Amino acid sequence: MGAGLQLGGALGSRRARRRSARPMSEINVTPFVDVMLVLLIIFMVTAPLLTVGVNIDSKAGLPEVELPQTEAGAVTPEKAPLNITVDPGGRIFLQNTEIGFDELVSKLAAIRDAGGAEQVWVRGDKAAAYGSVARVLVRIKEAGLPVTLVTDQVEQR
Repeated sequence: MGAGLQLGGALGSRRARRRSARPMSEINVTPFVDVMLVLLIIFMVTAPLLTVGVNIDSKAGLPEVELPQTEAGAVTPEKAPLNITVDPGGRIFLQNTEIGFDELVSKLAAIRDAGGAEQVWVRGDKAAAYGSVARVLVRIKEAGLPVTLVTDQVEQR
């Protein structure tokens, strides 16, 4: 009978352990791709929501606020926009009338349904809390209206 060399037993299991103990040389990119896709979706959703423009209309009848300065170009609306102002204290004004935060969506939806506004310009004072302006932006989007952030143009020297 031919006695053959068998690789079973202790010798075979040592070799198997040695092969499996090698470091893996591939990079797992799945978590990276997942994070990138989430970020892409976030930017795709938020980018069209905000347009920044320079304040070009007269401030007649609107509450006085100190607007932040940017290098953005002038924006000319086709139809008179609806102005929402957030003052340094966080109070919200629809045109020149102070309204409560909870009333914002219902009033904007009613104005939109009546054909009174196609666009909302948000005039946030530069001293206003970021959270106050962000909450107003969310409410405007809930009402289904496009938003433009109004700023003053940087003085060129």
